[in-house]
Amino acid sequence: MARFDGRVALVTGGASGIGKATSLRIASEGGAVVVADVQDQLGAEVVAEIEKNGGKALFLHLDVTDESGWNDAVATTVEKFGGLNILVNNAGIGDTEPLEVTTLATWDKVVAVTQTSVFLGMKAAAEALKKSGNGSVVNISSMYGIVGSGVSPAYHAAKGAVRLLTKTTALGWAKEGVRVNSVHPGFIDTPILGETDRNMLIAGTPMGRLGKPEEMAALITFVASDDASFATGSEFVADGGVTAG
Repeated sequence: MARFDGRVALVTGGASGIGKATSLRIASEGGAVVVADVQDQLGAEVVAEIEKNGGKALFLHLDVTDESGWNDAVATTVEKFGGLNILVNNAGIGDTEPLEVTTLATWDKVVAVTQTSVFLGMKAAAEALKKSGNGSVVNISSMYGIVGSGVSPAYHAAKGAVRLLTKTTALGWAKEGVRVNSVHPGFIDTPILGETDRNMLIAGTPMGRLGKPEEMAALITFVASDDASFATGSEFVADGGVTAG
């Protein structure tokens, strides 16, 4: 049997980058995947790729800052596939400026998409995850949820909050049949990097390269699977050695 046979996963930000790679990996190992994103065309393409390879998938347009949207997404997932076993809270955005010039609007937007979304997602999915008997939540934080960089205050604050929200929810659900863990990527070659100087990022990474979305997907699916069945409230870092120094 594949690791995710009979399991259902909902992946936010599933249309591109780490979310896309994770959706494809879970589907390749037998899981039904709900690809949730605001990028409709790209999300539909991920579902088409999964189905082309014999997998099961559904695209849902989801604004992760919308509580009613979250409730609808979970209800649709359960209706379509019969339950929900895995929640991957991957959606997020960043900021790049120092604190002194960061606007309140930027702060509020980054916190809403990157932090509040994780709270809303776990709250909406709680009942279904507990009913599954083998629920697993993987919240995507960042190495910058552990250490600082001098800029991007909203992103650091939000990702740090995701780290501790993960731990406190893990303790609350430890005897409810749901594991909750966080994954902390370093610099990964995805669209979120935008126009960032990749050579600068590579120079700051001890391994001398950027991470690949597929490498993060491999870690996320390990954490989501029964291979990590005794891990809850844990943080899994994959940053090419950045935080080791």
